[in-house]
Amino acid sequence: MNAQTEVLQIPGPSGSLEVAVDRPSVDPIGTAVIAHPHPLFGGTMSNKVVQTLARAFVQCGWTSVRFNFRGVGASAGVHDEGRGELDDLLTVVESFAPQGRLSLAGFSFGAFVTSHATERLHAQREIDRLVLVGTAASRFQVANVPEELHLRTLVIHGEQDDTVPLASVMDWARPQTLPVLVVPAGGHFFHGQLPLLRDLVTRHLSA
Repeated sequence: MNAQTEVLQIPGPSGSLEVAVDRPSVDPIGTAVIAHPHPLFGGTMSNKVVQTLARAFVQCGWTSVRFNFRGVGASAGVHDEGRGELDDLLTVVESFAPQGRLSLAGFSFGAFVTSHATERLHAQREIDRLVLVGTAASRFQVANVPEELHLRTLVIHGEQDDTVPLASVMDWARPQTLPVLVVPAGGHFFHGQLPLLRDLVTRHLSA
């Protein structure tokens, strides 16, 4: 985490949630809420892909809000297979972005949870940008992206992801005609390619 990162505790659905906030040096465009990978396999808000997403948003003028799902780090509660984690994410959105411009992003399990948060929130408010990285489509029932959000959505996947096969993401995306940006030779955690990942996200945010 950056020296400027503000770490907070907020009330959550099953106790307190640990949150990390990074702010741009200018007046923020809006708030981006970013969800981390699977809690039972070491996923936390300090994951390098999650931090890369946060840096990209801050670089483009957004306030970045990462958080630990229930049972992770200093967040209370126990893992709930995505159901409670969706409630956690929606609570963070309500706490930090009850109004104004909102973007959502998630990595792996976090992308799965973010897809369902998008589905829930889309009927209530506008979502400015959606970024899904390493979407865990082989392991969970990922929600479809509303058609109106397709041009605002960036789906990134590594060609050689051995945790979530690219084919499973294409099977999810194909019926929606949702484009997927494939990083050649990329693995699930984008080792050695995090600067490229950051640049791809900033390009999307600046478009």
